[in-house]
Amino acid sequence: MAKKNPDQKILLMTDTASDIPDEALADGGIVMLPIPIAVDGVGYLERVDFTPTEFYEIITRAKELPTTSHILSITYQQAYQDAFEAGYTHVINTTITSKGSNMFQAAVQGKRQFFAENPQAAGRFEITVLDSGTYTLGYGQPVMEAAQMIREGATAEEVTAWLDDCFSCTEILFASYSLEYAKRSGRIPAAAAFVGDVLGLRPVISIIDGTTTVVEKVRGDKNVAIRIAENALKRAVDKKSVTAIVYGAVDQYGEDLTRELSRRFSRVPKVRYHVGAAITINSGPKVVGVAYRGEKRLNTRAREQDF
Repeated sequence: MAKKNPDQKILLMTDTASDIPDEALADGGIVMLPIPIAVDGVGYLERVDFTPTEFYEIITRAKELPTTSHILSITYQQAYQDAFEAGYTHVINTTITSKGSNMFQAAVQGKRQFFAENPQAAGRFEITVLDSGTYTLGYGQPVMEAAQMIREGATAEEVTAWLDDCFSCTEILFASYSLEYAKRSGRIPAAAAFVGDVLGLRPVISIIDGTTTVVEKVRGDKNVAIRIAENALKRAVDKKSVTAIVYGAVDQYGEDLTRELSRRFSRVPKVRYHVGAAITINSGPKVVGVAYRGEKRLNTRAREQDF
């Protein structure tokens, strides 16, 4: 395929809550900035100081619930500086939903700080910041697909438009097999307010544009994967689009959901990865979910001009 972007050198940027695996980063074209995490008063960086699976042990041993902090604007500014000095002409930065974090705002502020200190970059270097409106592989998988588009010759404008369209129809369905962490963190309102955990009920929760909603109460752990898959099949508009599975400390949960989705979508899900620390703190390590493309929505995500 002929290169359509010979004058463009494009870098994709995101944060570790996207849960992009190391092997995808090894292909190049994506920089993933680590989210600061505090465990019992000690500061760490996600995916720098521990792997997702190592964090499952850390969180179970922690005396207090670990906490996350947003990536600072100065960190984004430095990342943009590094990209500019490396000869990139375009940066497309996708952040975790602005409804769950201040990272989008910090990324925009970092952009302003960069251009204030580098006026010579104007007209030579473009930074686009996108609010994904979602979590984990809900934006991590599209960023990985965007990297492949760039390798095949897509322009920055084409990639930005494609990502924006993708996030306008991304949905996540997930379930936590224990709501202990969700209730302690309070960052997943639908889970924190759920009553019935002690009765063996498990909520299947949707995430759409950063808002969580209980779509079904499931009795019995063995039925969780079945009901997530059935709801995903009902809600997915494009049955052939990529479905991305995330799971935590229990591999069997990921395997069960893979099997149930394969039966209903008549194909094996393309992507299955461990959920990272930033998400685990709020969902707990015993979690499973799927990201897919649903109905296209009117844009309710943050825009750069909002800040």
